[in-house]
Amino acid sequence: MNSKKLTPERSHILINVLKTRFEKNINRHKDLKWDKIQAKLESNPEKLWSLNEMEETEGEPDVVGHDKKTDEYIFIDCSPESPKRRSLCYDYQAWEARKANKPENNAIDKAAEMGIEILTEEQYRKLQELGKFDQKTSSWVKTPSHIRELGGAIFCDRRYNMVFMYHNGADSYYAARGFRGILKI
Repeated sequence: MNSKKLTPERSHILINVLKTRFEKNINRHKDLKWDKIQAKLESNPEKLWSLNEMEETEGEPDVVGHDKKTDEYIFIDCSPESPKRRSLCYDYQAWEARKANKPENNAIDKAAEMGIEILTEEQYRKLQELGKFDQKTSSWVKTPSHIRELGGAIFCDRRYNMVFMYHNGADSYYAARGFRGILKI
């Protein structure tokens, strides 16, 4: 059995959870129709598996857009606070460089294991236009190579009703910092 495929029962449950969230948060996707999204979900079992990984880590994935050129629906973690995939260095290189107190994993590899990508700063800021996210936590975002080459990584959060971008050593990790994922289906 393919490990990246849900059972029919779990697929059905997850699709119902996603549909309920879709209907509850219509402001995130005003012009989209659930039937088309569900058809995409049902025809992409590996992507549905990735959405389940997002859901299992309390990311509360929801549709936030549709790319008409590629006919892909865009799902992003929409949980109020950073999902329960925290205390992670930024990437493997940073994890490997830590000599003591290594965290369990790193954000880039964890996202890849889940079949998703971490948000860019631009995607993070667009998400913040849909609501107020990370008011108590923060989320790693995709770091430009020129920053990463110098040992840094960037993360974002929302404080004082504004979205902020910060920097830290890529090998740092905190209980309140995780990452938000994006998945295109």
